[in-house]
Amino acid sequence: MHPRFHTAFAALTPELQVALNPILTASDFSASFTAQHIATIRQQTGLDEDALAFALLPLAAACAVAPLSSFNVGAVARGNSGSWYLGANMEFVGATMQQTVHAEQSAITHAWLKGETALQAITVNYSPCGHCRQFMNELNSGTALRICLPEREPATLGDYLPYAFGPRDLAIETLLLDPVNHGYTLSGDPLEQQAIAAANQSHAPYSHAHSGVAIETSSGHIFAGRYAENAAFNPSLPPLQAALILLNMFGESGMQIKRAVLAESTGAKLRQHEATEATLKALGCDNFRAIALQKT
Repeated sequence: MHPRFHTAFAALTPELQVALNPILTASDFSASFTAQHIATIRQQTGLDEDALAFALLPLAAACAVAPLSSFNVGAVARGNSGSWYLGANMEFVGATMQQTVHAEQSAITHAWLKGETALQAITVNYSPCGHCRQFMNELNSGTALRICLPEREPATLGDYLPYAFGPRDLAIETLLLDPVNHGYTLSGDPLEQQAIAAANQSHAPYSHAHSGVAIETSSGHIFAGRYAENAAFNPSLPPLQAALILLNMFGESGMQIKRAVLAESTGAKLRQHEATEATLKALGCDNFRAIALQKT
């Protein structure tokens, strides 16, 4: 079990500890639970889905990287597939505040990068800020997404974001978590290919500036992230942050990055290069290169 979970795990009920222990101690555990995991845990503990999601929140919050705020936020995204995904806030010393990742963004992006195509609900230990409410409105579940908070009745995103403005108001048909492939040719070494593959699945219906980032850590693991654009622009999630979410959920540190590649469209209306390079430098990585996407 990753050391970051020890304190939160010790505070769980004995029944939940017994059910979770074989999952959390697996060598490939990366902060997500399959539908079979969830069914088994529920059977062993007698918890319904909402109660179990609340019980898992301390484990999600334990994944937070919060050197600026010292305020840990955890989230659990529940996919239509039955799989669940943990998420947590991330902050980066030496980078701008705009590079911060919110817990809801983390859980949602975690689900997206692991192949989830729709969400049923998201459980959070603190009320979602306006930034996150707008980010969630980009999802294909729209304002029907169920939001669960401690000591409150479940509500929909529409309840938390009345008179919402989002992609449907701009006649956008492909929404966040909808499968896409932009048709760029894979080339180069494995890291470059993963960056291009991520860009192929990026969500950029407003700028069409497709981009993806792949990072390699000192352990040899590669994590790839895609750009997730938003109708309100500011809540958009850069591709590096998406890759860092996967890295963090796997239990590695951003300070372990030894090489990174950005793949982005040539001549696009916006660029990820400068922000990506600056954040990587704040994390101690100078081995960075950008490559241009080429259509098949």
